Formats: sequence, structure tokens, C-alpha cells
Amino acid sequence: MNFWKTFGASLLAFAVAAAVVVVGSIAFLFNILLSLNVETETLPDQSVLYINLSENITDAPAASALGTLDPTSMTFSESITILQTLTAIENAAKDERIKGICIYCNGAGTISSANIEELRIALEQFKNSGKFIVAYDETYTQNEYYLASVADEILINPEGSLDWHGVNITSLFYKGLLDKLDIEVDIFRPTDCKFKSAVEPFFRTNMSPENRLQYDVMLSSIWNNIVDDVALSRELKAEDLKMYAAKLMINTPEDALNYGLVDRIAYEDELFDLFSEYGVKKNDFKLHNKISLCDYIAHIDKSPKRVSVGNTFAIEGVEKPLVAIIYAEGQIVDGNMYADGYVYGSRLAEELRQARLDDKTKAVVVRVNSPGGSALASEIAWREMVLLQEVKPVVISMGDMAASGGYYISAPADYIFADRFTITGSIGVFGVLYNIEDTLKNKLGVTSDIAATSPSAGSITLLRSLTAEQRNHINKGVDRVYTTFTSHVAEGRNLPIEDVLKIAEGRVWSGSNAVEIGLVDEIGGFTQAVAKATELAGISKRFALYEFNAQLSPFEMWLEGMSATATVNMGISENSIYFDEIRSFIIENPMLITNGGIQAKLPGDIEIDF
Repeated sequence: MNFWKTFGASLLAFAVAAAVVVVGSIAFLFNILLSLNVETETLPDQSVLYINLSENITDAPAASALGTLDPTSMTFSESITILQTLTAIENAAKDERIKGICIYCNGAGTISSANIEELRIALEQFKNSGKFIVAYDETYTQNEYYLASVADEILINPEGSLDWHGVNITSLFYKGLLDKLDIEVDIFRPTDCKFKSAVEPFFRTNMSPENRLQYDVMLSSIWNNIVDDVALSRELKAEDLKMYAAKLMINTPEDALNYGLVDRIAYEDELFDLFSEYGVKKNDFKLHNKISLCDYIAHIDKSPKRVSVGNTFAIEGVEKPLVAIIYAEGQIVDGNMYADGYVYGSRLAEELRQARLDDKTKAVVVRVNSPGGSALASEIAWREMVLLQEVKPVVISMGDMAASGGYYISAPADYIFADRFTITGSIGVFGVLYNIEDTLKNKLGVTSDIAATSPSAGSITLLRSLTAEQRNHINKGVDRVYTTFTSHVAEGRNLPIEDVLKIAEGRVWSGSNAVEIGLVDEIGGFTQAVAKATELAGISKRFALYEFNAQLSPFEMWLEGMSATATVNMGISENSIYFDEIRSFIIENPMLITNGGIQAKLPGDIEIDF
């Protein structure tokens, strides 16, 4: 039996080693192919640029140069950034080969509500060129329709649908589950942070009045902006659009046509005929020439390339002044790694430092799309933001959200832009600790004991209640971080601390509201932020944009994924009737394992149903 165990283990080790070699070899070949200077095909005249929402339009470039890695299939899905998209649309307006744009909404790609707004504004500006925009979809979601509403003509499939219902936020509350599992929760937040509702799911079964108030104000702002934009583009009344949503009056394509939300009910082949009405000539195959957003970007992409030089960087063959683009996308966490969906505080600090020390870089735009996270990681990045701002202009461009820790790192900037749909503010902190002593004892029959020199000796653990001294110690820490946070905001925004305290309290704001209260300077997107950075830097002539992100090779991405994968083993028997519930709660709440530290994070995982 031991022989077969040893043989099996050896075979498994060999298989893993072989997999590493194979993946490494593939990555090596990929890197060779990527390094080749392959020229794209010539773009034909009479082309229609397709903005296909099946493509992933993200804030930041993927961590891998090949796209986003799916570890299960070991395949990469291509993505493009909102900056690339905006640049492509601006270029298409002047490109004589591009006759117009088709917003092709069918698909399930990734794009945030704030990026949809930026894309829509860019399309509005594109129409000034005199070129056409048409939109087609079989089943318009509300955000797809919001984008499509900018088009000269909107088409819908005869058997399609159009969703028009308003916006909402739905929150889950765990108190009942915690009570069922005998999990004790200690909540720490400053007394003044009554709007910091990230902790509410752990001790309430519904929204507090303060939480409901902030959501109502924010959602009203966002919905009014959506309705006003659609009403203006479609020459409709805003009050009528609100009524259509409230009463769910758009049930069929005929309803959408009769109420003025679309212009034609048509099949996709009839869309092709529509292009001819706009003067687009058909090719040899009796079809129009279409080009995807990704392919068009490849035609026009002239981004400078980075060459590593020790701990700094140089730009290959570029003598023009540089405006560096630095991305902070995802939850803010401690450490110095690089991965999609996370902002590692030390890594962000390092990138800010390199931009500060590079002589060619004259200004910096930081694109923030983050719900916040670790207060310590936010503080580390904040310090480098301050040092950078002292020597070079720094402009913030807020994406879908720049809340709590996301605002923490934004505050020192010279100028802050936000989209109207941006969720920002949430200036507040909290801490959550769990005690599963009763869970293990009452549900599983597991107990623990400790020998210590004092009641507070040893680290805080999941296995026993906090002492009064420990609780007081943590409360002091939370209060101290909140004081630091609000002081940073007051200093960065040049506001009296009294005014900051009134608009802090952990409260979230829309971008529109944030301008009114002084947390944001101006409503605007990525391109406006770049223009402002050049203005502040005194760059009057041509300049080069450099996206400051450390893209990893496929092999590096694979290794990062392997190192980030871990299994939590608490010695709980899978035969327990509570095992699945306990395990699910642990996995879905990482703070249960890590104790989390003090968090500067958005209240809950806010996701606006748009």
C-alpha cells in the first residue's frame, strides 16, 4: 500500500512539473509572437466601426498582455480599456475611411455604468463630425439602451425586448444566519460614522434610516441624469419616461416603437440595408465593411513602450513630454503583488514613486475605480500621492466608484474629475471581528482553552470573546484612523475640518452630488482629466500618454494564480449538518479569517441595478 501511495505521489508531482514546463513553453512562444512587429491589414474605405458590447471595456489594462486568464480553461479573454475606446472614437470622427458607427448591443461583455456614460458622451461628440450612429439589439438591457439612445436611429428585433425599470440597490443581511450559527460579531466604527453601513448586514435585518437616506439621494441623482439624457436624445418628456418605468409600460418592441424609444423594428440583415441609406457602399461580397473596436484600436495604437531600467523605467524612442496614466482598480489590499481586481497598496505606492522620479513624466493622471479596503494600504498609497503632488501635477479620474479608501488616495490630487454616475465619498472606517467559540462548541462539539500571562495576552482570535481592554484598544485605533482620514481630506481639498466632518460620516455620494459639496472639482471623464493634466503641467505642444501598468507574461500570471489559491481548513467535519453553511460564510467573508484590520471601504458591496 505504501508503494502505491509513493508511486501515486510521484506521478502527481511529475504531472505538475510537466504542466509547469508546458505552460512555460507556451508562454515563451506567446511572448515571442507578441514581440514580432506584425502589421495589421489595411483598413478599407467605406468601413463601419462596430462598438460591440460583447467586448470587455475595462478601466485598467488586464494584468496579462494577452488578456484576462481563466484558470479553469487556461484561456485568455481579450479586453480593451475605456481610454483606448475613447481615443478610437475620437480618431474615427476624423478618419475618412470610417463612415459611421454601429452600437451593437448584443453580448455580455464587461462595462461599468460610469464607463457607459463616458462612452455615450464620446459618441455625442462623434456626431458633430456629421457621421451617422445607429444601434441594434435583440434584447436591450437598461444600460445598453441608455448607451443606444445617443444613436440617430435605434433598431430592435421583432421578437426582442427593451428593459426600462429604473435603478435600485439590493442589500443582503446576515444577522439571522449569524444567530443561527451562534457567531458573535463585534462591530467597531466611530460614533460619527452613522452612514458607514458596511457593518449593518452583521447586526441588522434591514437598512437603517441613514443608509436608506443616502441610497435614496444617490439613486435619485443617477436616475434623473439617465432620464434627462434619454429624454434629450429621443426628444421625449422626462416625466413620461419615469412613468413608463414605474408602470413597466415597455413590454414589447411595438411598445418601444409607439412610445418613441426606438425607431424601427427590424432584423439584423435589415440593419445592413440601413447602412446603404447612409451612403455606405457594399463590398464585393454585397456586404458592408465592418471593423471591430479591438481591430480599429490595433490600427491606431501608437502607445510608447516601457523598457525596464533597474527600479525605474525609460520610454523607448519617445522624446515628447509624458503624461503617465496610473490605475487603481479594485479592492485596496495590503502587499506588493499585481493582479486583476485588486489594488495592492505598496505596489501602487511604488508606481507613484517611479512616476515622481522619472524626468520625462511631466504630469500624472490616476484612474481610480475602487470601493476602498485596507486603511493601512490606503495610507501607504496616500503618502506617495502627497509626495508626487508636491513636484508634479496630479489629476484624478474617477470611474464607477472611488469610495472610502478610493477617495482616501484621491484626496491629495490637484484636481478631481468624476462621472455623474460615480459612487464616491464614504469617508469613514470600520472594523469587524467574529467569535465562533459558541459555533464550534454548540454545533460541532469543539472547544478550546488557553494559558496566558494576562487576560489580553496573545493575539485576537476567532475562538474567544474580546476582553474589555481589547475592545477599548480597537475602538481607539478605529477613531484614530477616522481622524487621520478626515484630516487628509480637509488638507487635500482645502476645506475646514468642520465642513469635512459634516459630509463624511461614511456617507456615499453620486458624482453629481460630490461636486456640489466640494469632494470633486468637476464632472468629466478620462479625456478631460488628461487635458487638465497637460494644462497644469504647462504642456502646450504634443505629448505622449504612457499607461503605467506592469503587464505580466502568461507564465507569470499562472504562477500568480497558483500562489493566490489557498484552502481554509478549520478541522470542521464535512459530516456536520452546519458544515456547508459555515464554510460558505467563511469563504464569502474573508475578514472572518484575517480579522481584516481597519477598513476604509464602501458600505457593503454596492452594486447598482442599472
